[in-house]
Amino acid sequence: MSMSVERAADGAAVDEARVPGRWSGVLYELLRTRRVLFGLGILLALSAAAWIGPLLSPWDFTEADILARREPPSADHWFGTDSIGRDIFTQTMVGLQKSIIIGLCAAVLTTAVAAVVGAFAGYFLGATDKVLMWITDLMLVLPNFLVLAILYPALRGQGYIVFVILLAALAWMVTAKMVRGMTISLKEREYVLAARYMGVPDHKIIFRHILPNMSSLLIVDATINVSAAIIAETSLSYFGFGVQKPDVSLGSLIADGSTQSLAFPWTFWFCTGLLVLLVMAVNLIGDGLRDALDPQAKRRS
Repeated sequence: MSMSVERAADGAAVDEARVPGRWSGVLYELLRTRRVLFGLGILLALSAAAWIGPLLSPWDFTEADILARREPPSADHWFGTDSIGRDIFTQTMVGLQKSIIIGLCAAVLTTAVAAVVGAFAGYFLGATDKVLMWITDLMLVLPNFLVLAILYPALRGQGYIVFVILLAALAWMVTAKMVRGMTISLKEREYVLAARYMGVPDHKIIFRHILPNMSSLLIVDATINVSAAIIAETSLSYFGFGVQKPDVSLGSLIADGSTQSLAFPWTFWFCTGLLVLLVMAVNLIGDGLRDALDPQAKRRS
């Protein structure tokens, strides 16, 4: 009798060990979703092209071939040349690098700021909540484009990292309000109350118990913020408030090529097409993450 009980217990332990964790299930859902695989494939291909392409090209992105101005695509210049003879392929790949880096960095920073502000406001409430939410509401009513247009010229020449910080500083507010609402609910859970009774400091409770339990929201939000940051960078660079020469981004290339898109379409359509592919790939991955982390959203769709 005791032997059979022990075997049953061992079998139950083995079955329990075989139960996949939550993130294993999420990964399985992602890998069986076609649009996620399609988006991930496009994103990896674009990233590989952005970093490997300039190494394969015989031209530097600032180098001008004065004998081949506004030349169409050819064996020497794969995407053609611009008005002063610069190789558009190399410029486009370098611009794609900048747009990917800016999008990723701005998205991570935006989500991090929103998570910290919302979690502290929702956990402490009182004066802390009032001050943080007052700042959040104030930032929401400020015209982002006007603020960037005023601030960025004064910081021009500091590199695109300053541009990333400015983008993140003007995009965290809506997510912070969502995190605040979830924190108010989570802080009444048993594991948070137990940690509080055991004397765990408040900041450790926030970072060890509250924020990890809303990781699905934060991951999806970060993914969405990537495409939002890329579009914002493109728009601002188009109007001259983004990446500055001699650096290039997809936005600055689109701005340069838009004035001659009909007469010399290769100066405009290659960078525009890559921008569309990049944003589409990120959005497909974001949709797949949302469905994998939120089964109710999948059922609704």
